[in-house]
Amino acid sequence: MAHAQKRLAATASRVAHVPLSSIKSFPPKEALAASTSKRPFSPETWSALQPPPPSAFSALAHRIGLASTVDTGDLQQACTHPSVLQLHATHLPNQPPPPANGNLATLGNSLLGLFATEHLSATYPHLPTRVLKAAVSAYVGPYTCANVAREIGAAHLLRWQRTPPTPLKPAVLHSDALSSIPRALTALVYQHRSLPVARTFAQNFFLSREVDLRPMLKFRDPKLNLTETVAKFGRERPVSRLLNETGRFSNSPVFVVGVYSGADKLGEGFGSSLKMAEYRAAEDALHRLYLTRTPPHLVQLPTATFPAVEGGEEGAYAPGDLGTSEVLTGSAGRSSIVLPKRPSFAEEDVDES
Repeated sequence: MAHAQKRLAATASRVAHVPLSSIKSFPPKEALAASTSKRPFSPETWSALQPPPPSAFSALAHRIGLASTVDTGDLQQACTHPSVLQLHATHLPNQPPPPANGNLATLGNSLLGLFATEHLSATYPHLPTRVLKAAVSAYVGPYTCANVAREIGAAHLLRWQRTPPTPLKPAVLHSDALSSIPRALTALVYQHRSLPVARTFAQNFFLSREVDLRPMLKFRDPKLNLTETVAKFGRERPVSRLLNETGRFSNSPVFVVGVYSGADKLGEGFGSSLKMAEYRAAEDALHRLYLTRTPPHLVQLPTATFPAVEGGEEGAYAPGDLGTSEVLTGSAGRSSIVLPKRPSFAEEDVDES
């Protein structure tokens, strides 16, 4: 019995949402009855079945600014993953199951996807579709939601159970269950307040982050992409010019090449060879186009027209111009297909004068 008590105490100390002050008797009666029953006592299962104290949810509500919006019961539901229901039904069949956040997480996931999509579409009007999808995942995807749950201090309030994969459902991991908390919180704000308030909540915790979109925008042939893009806009054919160089006849030369369309400089790149510098210059020119950012004070969002309170007036909305959102032969994926080489502005176009 001494070994069982030590194991139980060690497990309980690692579970932050089960304070010893909230337990009337320690060790619990399940541990004392394990010696006379055939079923061994599991501290992990016992700790997963314990509800967190109400004071922890009250602290969470004040920490994220929802003390006047949702109550303790709603927060407890938001932190209860559906995977714990089977465990509860197996070990506590005579007690009613706790409310889970399955429906709330589904609704919150749709709301976060809506907010992130309209925010990125209005901020980056020329962003390609595949890159837009990757950016939405970077802002409100499962890993970001799990990190937000840890940052707001909700990780120790999560009730969940690891489940193996089945032919119909994937495995439930800790990050999967943890990502359901911010989604459920977004749905609660939407239900108890309004859509604009839920958008403000998503802006504060998700969309205010800085995400580098440049690595998401890849090109198989930047020189060809730039040639076709410039032709689509009706501009002059791009020409690369050598701007600077050093150490041409040494072991470590550096060339700086600029890409011009007429008198306008589109991009600039450097490299240890003219080909590398020209490649980077064309890629820089494409990044400048497709990652063109609208100033924050000029961004117009469709959900901004919804009234903040029921019966209020709708806000004004002026839709922005749709940009050129597709790269003709570029790709954000990792395809291994080798395309045939097509003519583009080649090395002989480099003006070394």
